[in-house]
Amino acid sequence: MNTQEKTEKYVMKTYNRYPVSFVKGEGCWLYDEEGKKYLDMLAGIAVCNLGHCHPKVSEAICKQAKTLIHTSNLFHIEPQAELARLICENSFGEKVFFCNSGAEANEGAIKLARRYGTEVDPEKFEIIAFENSFHGRTMASVSITGQGKYNQGFGPMLTGVKFAKFNDLDSVKEVVSEKTAAIIVEPVQGEGGVVPAKKEFLEGLREIADRVNALLIFDEVQTGVGRTGALFAYQNYGVEPDVMTLAKALGNGVPIGAIVAKGKAANVLKPGLHASTFGGNFLATRAGVEVIKEITKLGFLEEVKEKGRFLVEKLKELQREFPYLIEGVRGLGLMVGAVMKVECSQIAGKALERGLIINCTAGKVLRFTPPLVITKEEIEKGIEILRDILREL
Repeated sequence: MNTQEKTEKYVMKTYNRYPVSFVKGEGCWLYDEEGKKYLDMLAGIAVCNLGHCHPKVSEAICKQAKTLIHTSNLFHIEPQAELARLICENSFGEKVFFCNSGAEANEGAIKLARRYGTEVDPEKFEIIAFENSFHGRTMASVSITGQGKYNQGFGPMLTGVKFAKFNDLDSVKEVVSEKTAAIIVEPVQGEGGVVPAKKEFLEGLREIADRVNALLIFDEVQTGVGRTGALFAYQNYGVEPDVMTLAKALGNGVPIGAIVAKGKAANVLKPGLHASTFGGNFLATRAGVEVIKEITKLGFLEEVKEKGRFLVEKLKELQREFPYLIEGVRGLGLMVGAVMKVECSQIAGKALERGLIINCTAGKVLRFTPPLVITKEEIEKGIEILRDILREL
């Protein structure tokens, strides 16, 4: 029985999987069981920002695995403390809580916001989120996700959640009140179609949150850790949140999540109010330390910006060549979407057949989130594969 057969027989079918099983990865390349080589321009959905099996990260993981993996948070954990320091010293943050995923981080941020709000006023518990957003699959995180397809059949959802329109401050003003405990937003909507926030929108959210004494939460699960050309996406906008959630690329493939907070949000979660058995364990945080060290090296993020501009330029060339298929190109750094005029899941499938990994999100957006270490030559190779596919449509 091969891998695919075992998956079909024993694993819950919560994914429609491609008929491919990878067995090896290096940099921007993956290899399947037959030895076929694939250019990965998705990076495990914005996870492997340093590429597959990055030497320093892999070495740190192996060394830590041979030394100590878990003790629980009843004790001090050196790499956890070091990762928290690195995050705080390179961001607005003052305190960090570690968990295991983006959904967990957003779940914890909602709890933090509710606790903060009710300490100010028992009626201050409402959360404002945005249409087309995505924040995770747990009950609370899916309750603040602005896409109905993710919560169908799981109701009732968390109460006290209101939705406004992304990049529309007037719609926020219509739902905000003294009952608002927090506003949560993605600086770039990922699953919503790679839609960047406007600078004036995030500035306006900051002003509104301050006016009603609410927390401003940035969900940087997908945009954080170098993806947008800054270490954290908020740094592109010059707007600081009170709380930021991280996951995905923070461990370069090792499960980890984090809640970063400052000021009035930093000390809300006291002993006994929130916890995670595996959160911040030795293995995950040791990986995280190496990730942050690599991405903050001099010149690394400038290269990400340059390669992001290069990818956008190449996709716009395709748009000019195939204006009847490509409507536009948008994104930030190496988080880029090609907005198609046709449903694009079939295009992503054809790309996989030809050795290129991308995906289709929001129905008509081809998403590119390659490892940040990708070269311009590798970007050009991916574009050529896509060009050949579009010629056949």
